[in-house]
Amino acid sequence: MSRICELTGKGRQVGNNVSHANNKTKRTFLPNLQNVTLLSDALGTSVKLRVSTNGLRSVEHVGGLDNWLVKTADDQLSLKARRLKRDIRKKLTPAATAA
Repeated sequence: MSRICELTGKGRQVGNNVSHANNKTKRTFLPNLQNVTLLSDALGTSVKLRVSTNGLRSVEHVGGLDNWLVKTADDQLSLKARRLKRDIRKKLTPAATAA
């Protein structure tokens, strides 16, 4: 399983450990990923995703999973999130045209 956030696309970063003697050795910085269950209001179901804590805060700030997926570009999302976004759009589009 890759260490990439399914909603924000945040992945590992590479940097250096720097000692007191200024020796540099390579290291990786991993995102803080959590397995969470988010509720989709449009679909009425819960979805299990692997999300970074920063991404989770962003989803709450925007107003939920549905709003986040609609506003986010497809290239940042995982395949599972893109399918979920497509399903939400299908559900929301007929409701908007009928009203």
